[in-house]
Amino acid sequence: MSQPIPEIKAETKASLLDTICRPVFFISAGLIVLVCIYGAGFSEHAAVTFNSTQRWLVTNFGWFYMACIAFFFLFVIYLTFSRFAKIKLGPDDSEPDYSYLSWVAMLFSAGMGIGLLFFGVSEPLTHYAQPPKGAGGTVEAANRAMEITFFHWGLQAWAAYIVVGLSLAYFSFRHGLPLSVRSAFYPLIGDRINGPIGHAVDIFAVLGTMFGVATSLGLGVMQVNAGLNFLFDTEVSTFIQILLIVFITGMATISVVAGLDAGIRRISELNMLLALVMLTFILLAGPTATLLSALLQNVGGYLSSMVDMTFNLYAYEPIEWMEDWTLFYWAWWISWSPFVGMFIARISRGRTIREFIIGVLLVPAGFTFLWLGLFGNTALTMELADSGANLVNAAIEDSPTALYAMLEQLPWSTLMSLVATLLIITFFVTSSDSGSLVIDIITSGGNEDPPVWQRIFWAVTEGTVAAALLLAGGLSALQAAAISSALPFAFVMLLMCFGLYKGLQMETFRHPYRPLPAPRIPQSPAAKHWQQRLRALIGEHQQQDVKGFIDTTVRPAMEAVSQQIDKSQLQAKIEESKSMIRLLVSHGTQTDFKYEIRLREYAIPSAAFPKLPNRDQEKTYWRAEVHLMEGPQHYDAAGYSIEQLTSDLLAQFEIHMQSLHAPVQ
Repeated sequence: MSQPIPEIKAETKASLLDTICRPVFFISAGLIVLVCIYGAGFSEHAAVTFNSTQRWLVTNFGWFYMACIAFFFLFVIYLTFSRFAKIKLGPDDSEPDYSYLSWVAMLFSAGMGIGLLFFGVSEPLTHYAQPPKGAGGTVEAANRAMEITFFHWGLQAWAAYIVVGLSLAYFSFRHGLPLSVRSAFYPLIGDRINGPIGHAVDIFAVLGTMFGVATSLGLGVMQVNAGLNFLFDTEVSTFIQILLIVFITGMATISVVAGLDAGIRRISELNMLLALVMLTFILLAGPTATLLSALLQNVGGYLSSMVDMTFNLYAYEPIEWMEDWTLFYWAWWISWSPFVGMFIARISRGRTIREFIIGVLLVPAGFTFLWLGLFGNTALTMELADSGANLVNAAIEDSPTALYAMLEQLPWSTLMSLVATLLIITFFVTSSDSGSLVIDIITSGGNEDPPVWQRIFWAVTEGTVAAALLLAGGLSALQAAAISSALPFAFVMLLMCFGLYKGLQMETFRHPYRPLPAPRIPQSPAAKHWQQRLRALIGEHQQQDVKGFIDTTVRPAMEAVSQQIDKSQLQAKIEESKSMIRLLVSHGTQTDFKYEIRLREYAIPSAAFPKLPNRDQEKTYWRAEVHLMEGPQHYDAAGYSIEQLTSDLLAQFEIHMQSLHAPVQ
């Protein structure tokens, strides 16, 4: 199958800046640099500012974060069982790029790895000792602590990722739009996604990704520092943590340079292996039967209390606990959604919408529940048995040390602490290189294989931001950054849901229509349109052929239709550039109609010319592809006569008019 030649070609003579979307790259980088300068240079003032910002946001917009997460969850559940569920994220005949094992490994590693290690022991213990309501230190408090922890790390978090990932995968792989957040707005604003509105959307996505990932990296180095202190009595300090950021960011840079397959995928699979080793050890070394019983009970408790926890904001009795836990998590997941969403979109080409949602919603969440259930219940069991480990104090006073304090009570504590530290480092690497790749794709205008220098730049920048936020106030600054960056992107995500639904709805309206061979038109003896069509089908048209087709066929047909439409109450206009010509019909408040012929250059499949020594000598051909408001229609109009093109245009216009009056299902 022939592939389109990328519009951005990597050539030695081209400027480095030719590979980026300059407004998105420079504005995003500039804002990030300002935050780093402020955090590192005025750390005391920054700490106060970040704390007050976090307090103001959760006080005034806490309800908004809760409502957004609830809506995202209900939206993806609806899509799973809707008439859209069988639509593929790509052409109808596409197959998944990765096996289920590799896909699940990358999903888990990019999603929540560092956070699970940081909070897997400390969070259940903290809720056990300091529950939002009621007395702490009881059996009931222990059961409630696990339900709350499952709630914070469960299905709602992955629903936020699905909204972004599904939108990007659908519009990019099925409709040929760039793999960028702005593409999800195409059904709403059309080609204006390439202007200031699209730039603003991508800038919000870059900032959310950067500060969300930086939060995770900051948590990671804090726990690596705690692990080194436990193993080698290394000092716990911000200086040591910044040195760790420098070292591990260097490893992440090497991984991101290696690329998705050679670097990220292999480290992700190593992550999964080490995580399974840790899980197996905890299950066998701890009270196995009790852990499995508690896990089942925790899942049941979480499912039965999900609705109450989803909508409970303690409005009549405000408590700081909501700000420190639930609202922080919801903002963190929203800020992470452009990163994880784009990453899972990038690795999910060829899967159906239902397969995508079920896989992303259930598989990582199931593994997360297993991890939290085993680690959290092991710690709670020790505390309830009053083993003398005093894990609660470790969790409350210094969260990163709670994991190692628990491991110290089990056999082979030194070895498993070393494995845990290695696992945190590999999670750090995959989070950093995955985040770098995602930001790189966004700032390069959706290029799925951006140049190496950009990957290095963003990998180093992520480490710098994490270091600056640690200097500016440690965990509180990291939390404030996540919550602040999430607010604007939450509005973007709501619009993405609307755009995705509108795109899917238009596809189902149009689905019965498939371009057929041009209708039979009476021909004069001199007319040989079938020969022109055959030339297009076998790839013989060159650039001058399709440009001549625009001049002699497309423009006259569009002008004739436009003149006729202007006699009605509708308004039509023709727009043209070097690579396209389009007819736009405005309906006022209704969705506009667009019929566009876009010139595209393709390489002739290598199987047709197996002796070609390199790409520079590949032969190419040109197509005049039809694009509608919903995106590319994947057929070539080159060789149509004026009558045939007019007939095709009117057929598409008829489908469009019918869709405007079709009942919403």
